[in-house]
Amino acid sequence: MSTPLTSSEVIALTKKHNYGTWRKQKNWNPAHLASADGCYFTDGNGKRFLDFSSQLMCMNLGHNNAAVIKSIQDQAATLAYAAPFYATTARAELSKLLLEVLPDGLTKFFFTTSGTDANEAAFKIARMYTGKTKIISRYRSYHGSTSSSVAATGDPRRWPMEPGGKGQGVIFSPEVNCYKCPIRHTYPGCGIACADYLEHMIANEGDVAAVLVEPVVGTNGVLIPPPEYFPKLRRICDDHGVLLIADEVMSGWGRTGKWFAVNHWGVKPDILTTAKGITSAYVPLGLCATTEKIADFFEENYFAHGHTYEAHPMTLGPAVATIHEMQRLGLVERSNEMGAYLGEKLHALKAKHPAIGEVRGLGLFWAVELVTDQRAKTPFNSWQDKLDGKPMVVEQIAAKMLAKGVVMQAWMSHFVIAPPLIVERAQIDEAVSALDEALALADALLEPQLATL
Repeated sequence: MSTPLTSSEVIALTKKHNYGTWRKQKNWNPAHLASADGCYFTDGNGKRFLDFSSQLMCMNLGHNNAAVIKSIQDQAATLAYAAPFYATTARAELSKLLLEVLPDGLTKFFFTTSGTDANEAAFKIARMYTGKTKIISRYRSYHGSTSSSVAATGDPRRWPMEPGGKGQGVIFSPEVNCYKCPIRHTYPGCGIACADYLEHMIANEGDVAAVLVEPVVGTNGVLIPPPEYFPKLRRICDDHGVLLIADEVMSGWGRTGKWFAVNHWGVKPDILTTAKGITSAYVPLGLCATTEKIADFFEENYFAHGHTYEAHPMTLGPAVATIHEMQRLGLVERSNEMGAYLGEKLHALKAKHPAIGEVRGLGLFWAVELVTDQRAKTPFNSWQDKLDGKPMVVEQIAAKMLAKGVVMQAWMSHFVIAPPLIVERAQIDEAVSALDEALALADALLEPQLATL
C-alpha cells in the first residue's frame, strides 16, 4: 500500500503536471480541497471554508448530498456504461422528469458531458434545421471553451484563440446592461434599444440561424434584462425566422428562483442548453433540449452529431436523484426566500461602501459590482489587466475573505454570489460580514479621490 500524499505533495504534483485554466501558469497556486459537506469544504490543513459561490456556481444542492451519492453508487453497480444507441432506464427516467421541469414545449433531448458540449450541439442543430450559418451572440457572455463555443463567447477569454475563432460564423450584439448600457441609452426611455439593434443586425447580416443568449448573464456580471426584453426578442426571432437559444448552464435549476430563468418572462426558447445544476455538478452532464418542431425535422433529415459519452448512464442516474432532491427540499421556492434575504443584506452594503457601484440579482444569483467612481461607473480593472495577469482589486478582496474562511467568486470588477440553494440565514450573515470587512480595501483606494470632492 502506498503512503498517502501530504497536502503539500498534492499541491506540488498538481501544479507541476496539470494546467491551471484561464491563467498564466506561474500565477497558479491551487489550494488542496480535501473534503466537503453542505455549504462548506475543508482544505488539506483541516481549515473549513464557507463555499459562497457553489464552487463554479454549480453545486446547487451543496456538497455531499446522500441521495445523489447513493444514485451514483447504484448506477455504477447496475450499469456503468452503455453506448449512446441503447435505451437505458436512467435515460428514460430523466427524459420523463425533464418534461416536468423544463419550459413548456421542449420535448427532445441530446445529452452531453458539459455546457460547452451542449452549446456545440445547439449550434449544429440550429444550422442543420434552418440551413443558415450565422449565430448572433452578445458581448459580456460566456458559452464554453471548445472552438465553436469560445468563438461564441463575448468576453476576452475568446481573444487568445483568435484569429482562429473568427470564421466560426458568430457575430456579436450589445449585451443587456441597464446599469452601464453599451449603446448609451437609459431604461425605460430606451424602448429596449439593445433588442432593436439586434434586429438591425439580423436584417443586415442575412443567413442568421439563431440568437444565443444567457437569460441572466452568469460570470460576466449577473446581468438581468428588463421585463420587456425577452418578449421583444422572441417576437424579433419569430418575425425573421431565427431560432432563439437560451444558455441556462448557470442560470437554470432554481438558481434565479425559477426552474429556469426564461420562466421569469414567460418566454419559450426553441433550444435550451444547460449543465452544472442538472446534477449539482456531482457528475459531468450537459443537456441540449429542442422543441418538437425541430425534432420533427430530423425524422427525415440526418442528425449529424454524436459522441461516445452521450447519454452516459453514470451521469443520467444522478440527474434524476438531483431533481427529486430539489423537489423534496423545495429548493426553487427556497431560492426566492433566501435570495430576498441575501439581496437585502447586499443592498445594505451599498449604502456603506463608496466602492460599490451596483448590487443586482434574482433568487440566489447576485453580483456586487465595484467602481472607482459611482457616477462614471468606472471599473477598477480592465479586461487587458486580467489577460496580462495583473493584480485585480476584486481578487485582493477575495483573498481577504478567504482568510476569514469565506470563498466567493471574483471576476474583473465584480463578485458572483451564488451560494448553494440549501444555504441558511446564519451562513449568509457570515459571508456578507466578511465581504463588508474586506471591502474596506477598495474604499481605501478611493479616499484620495473622495477627499477632492
